[in-house]
Amino acid sequence: MMGGQVPILVLKEGTERETGRGAQKKNIQVAKAIADAVRTTLGPKGMDKMLVDSLGDIVITNDGATILKEIDVAHPVGKMMVEVAKVQDTEVGDGTTTAVVLSGELLKKAEELLDQNVHPTIITNGFRLAAEKALELLPELGIKVDNDELLKEIAMTAMTGKNVGEAKEYLADIAVKAVKSIVEEKNGKKVVDIDNIKVEKKQGGGIKDTELIDGIVLDKEKVHPRMPKVVKNAKIALINTGFEVKKTEISAKIQINDPSQIQAFLEEEQNQIKKMVDKVKEVGANVVFCQKAIDDIAQHYMAKYGIYAVRRVKKSDMEKLAKATGGKIITNLEDLTSEDLGYAELVEERKIGEDNMTFVRGCKNPKAVSILVRGGTEHVVDEAERALHDALKVVAVAIEDGYAVAGGGATEIELALKIRDYAPSVGGREQLAIEKFADALEIIPRTLAENAGMDAIDVLMKLKAEHQNGKKYMGVDVLEGKISDMLEKKVIEPLRVKKQAIESATEAATMILRIDDVIAAKRTEPKGPKGGPEGMPGGGMGGPGGMGGMGGMY
Repeated sequence: MMGGQVPILVLKEGTERETGRGAQKKNIQVAKAIADAVRTTLGPKGMDKMLVDSLGDIVITNDGATILKEIDVAHPVGKMMVEVAKVQDTEVGDGTTTAVVLSGELLKKAEELLDQNVHPTIITNGFRLAAEKALELLPELGIKVDNDELLKEIAMTAMTGKNVGEAKEYLADIAVKAVKSIVEEKNGKKVVDIDNIKVEKKQGGGIKDTELIDGIVLDKEKVHPRMPKVVKNAKIALINTGFEVKKTEISAKIQINDPSQIQAFLEEEQNQIKKMVDKVKEVGANVVFCQKAIDDIAQHYMAKYGIYAVRRVKKSDMEKLAKATGGKIITNLEDLTSEDLGYAELVEERKIGEDNMTFVRGCKNPKAVSILVRGGTEHVVDEAERALHDALKVVAVAIEDGYAVAGGGATEIELALKIRDYAPSVGGREQLAIEKFADALEIIPRTLAENAGMDAIDVLMKLKAEHQNGKKYMGVDVLEGKISDMLEKKVIEPLRVKKQAIESATEAATMILRIDDVIAAKRTEPKGPKGGPEGMPGGGMGGPGGMGGMGGMY
């Protein structure tokens, strides 16, 4: 303290603060740790992670986004890295590990510049210029996607390394067919919303028992055992209201002073419900999907009329049924007409594994389809579903953009070479950052080689030599342990995967670099019922074992 000055408290007691170089170093270390955690999963020879949550549930996967979602990250910078993976997953479905690893490597290279006293703002400017140049160069490396074979190769590339083994080609076929059936034209552009593909998973069988249904699969059974199991040439009513007598919203009393009035009251209720079912029969519907409840009496009449009915269907499934069958969702039964009915060749109840499921098949030109994923164990089914999600998403973006690029690190090496050539034209200290950006891009082929047990330095040298000779599609062939032409090896990814990975990795890295002060407030402990800390004996009334001791239970 200087000459008896009184200290001024600005921050609350217990607040932690990191400033300057120390804060930057710590943040970079956290980001590198997150990147290293997923780095070993990159590529076909990448390893898997087993994640056990607090309830003991197990997830086995090598999908970057899934790993980072399942890990409970506490550090704020760690959470920013998780965001990178989440955005990559929602935007393009694949390349989550690539984006996170690239982000970590950019920060590692930035740290080298910080040690040489280059200001963070200059580094972020350099990174931004390099990223802009990379995005400008990407289309030059693009291949036009104009046939199904290419789409299939893109789907297979996305699934390589996931635990689907030999079924990769089979699943890729399903993914391409599913996505192609839901493509829509809007303002002259192709638009694909993969939410229109319903993925239902059921344990049992093998991955090759996975099937594509030209309609919708519902994890529901018919409501009455006497209803038909199979309905051919199904005319489908999609109803958003319940088959039951509405209760009044105001509190009303009914006084009955004669037993015969009870009977009349019950019969009136029954008649109202019968009228509802008669209305459905009248318009010619033989299948009903209802979003709300179906009363027992309604079930009885439907079974009597040979109508197949399912109740409490999810809103999202109702919308998919409407898109698949061409029917309209009706909110008021009075408005139901024969034009509102959807059509399917077949509606049937099938036993899959231990449960009965409803299949709506043979829809004319369906704009929503389903994939039923099967597999030996729960973990296999989950991983197959994740692989399929990646495949569907990459096929969708490849159809929307119409361009793809070579995988296997070929694109990254080519971009790195061109960005190095571009760096001197910028000059100044930014040039250093641009060169470091080019170095960081090489982490992808390097990691692919390392994960396959190859000599990474040797592989990088050979790749650079080939690319300087104009062979821009040469990449790491991890399956044969050498470098090969990635187009010949059919390792192809959508252009948007690379674009998004570069964009989100650069944004995250520059954001983290610009932080020079971390002020973390003291965490408040949750209190027990009477103000005592949770679960502490006598935290409130009554001494040891009093009410305060119950705190931990609430």
